[in-house]
Amino acid sequence: MKPYLMAEPALRRLELTITRRLDGLLQGEHLGLLPGPGSEPAEARPYRPGDDVRRMDWNVTARTNEPHVRDLVADRELEIWALLDATASMDFGTAAMEKRELALSALAAVGFLTQRTGNRIGTHLLHGGGVRTLPARTGRPHLMALLQAAFALPRTPPGVREPLIGVAAEQLGRVVRRRGLVVVVSDFLDAPETWELPLRRLTARHQVLAVEVVDPRELTLPDVGILTLIDPETGRRREVATGNARLRRRYAEAAAGQRDAIDRALRRAGATHLRLRTDRDWVRDLMRHVMRQRRLAALAAGPGLHRERPPDAGGPPEAPSGEGGDAA
Repeated sequence: MKPYLMAEPALRRLELTITRRLDGLLQGEHLGLLPGPGSEPAEARPYRPGDDVRRMDWNVTARTNEPHVRDLVADRELEIWALLDATASMDFGTAAMEKRELALSALAAVGFLTQRTGNRIGTHLLHGGGVRTLPARTGRPHLMALLQAAFALPRTPPGVREPLIGVAAEQLGRVVRRRGLVVVVSDFLDAPETWELPLRRLTARHQVLAVEVVDPRELTLPDVGILTLIDPETGRRREVATGNARLRRRYAEAAAGQRDAIDRALRRAGATHLRLRTDRDWVRDLMRHVMRQRRLAALAAGPGLHRERPPDAGGPPEAPSGEGGDAA
């Protein structure tokens, strides 16, 4: 069957799931997925404790001898670019779905939630064949074509050398000229030093949301006897005796250290961090992130501005940025 014929029913089901559970969170204001109230500069005002120092207006500060920041206007037409990692390490999953499926779902959620208000969305698709760029356009037909192209990306055979996520981020920075939102969806398993600087360059001009996709087996190793492990990006195979408790503990400690390093690198780069797991309700975790960012945006708008808290989807309050609602 042709890829687009397979993708159409899957994408329609995904759209229905997203719009049923998330629809309305962004209606009336562009505050949901963004870490701030907008990207266009507005009036300058005196600095208040807690303001983002990246919004300092140095010209006004110099003229008045008093620190000033420049507020942001909520965007009415936003340009969104997504960098989707579809390399071999994403073709892995031991829970409800593969990481690639979850990454595509996250991309679809961003698209469905933002395309209806006239926003433009484009993508960089990173896979074994290189980087494919789909230009930013408006409308549902464009969004569905974009998602179908991502759905149809072929799997990369083991051992094929693939571009790094940092290289793709560098290319994206050269393509995206207009200020807007950049969403990077990846497992970020490349060494942080290869992608931290390119991400930091993106955050200097754009608001960046980093969606980290994780599978539970990347965090802990189950006791299942002799297990054959295959590196999807190099094809290397290794047999591991998972009955060894010391080995399982060392694996969990190394995995936790790796995730901490990813989290720290994303924070240093200035990106907003959302972690989604293949064994969790990713829609619920995304909803928590949206509501948390809306509250942060309301606080950034200044004291005295009261906004009613959106009704919660149930469960405890959101975890800190980067945990996606659970402690990895």
